[in-house]
Amino acid sequence: MQKIDIYTKGYCPYCKRAKSLLEAKGAAYNDIEIDKQPELRDSMIARANGGSTVPQIFIGDTHVGGCDDLFALEANGKLDALLAG
Repeated sequence: MQKIDIYTKGYCPYCKRAKSLLEAKGAAYNDIEIDKQPELRDSMIARANGGSTVPQIFIGDTHVGGCDDLFALEANGKLDALLAG
């Protein structure tokens, strides 16, 4: 299974939804809470090519994007392959 980083904020419903999908897939992820560690926000934005909203999701070396992007991968049958690497 690929390494997963997800940048989140505790009160974000989209973050919770994205994490729920990953958990349903049995995927372990590194939850980087930028509301608790605001110094990591700039590195998130740089890594996401300017993406400043949460969640920002990375699976392996792939920048997935946000919650809607993650669910689009699932709907198109591509999430499992990306998670597997």
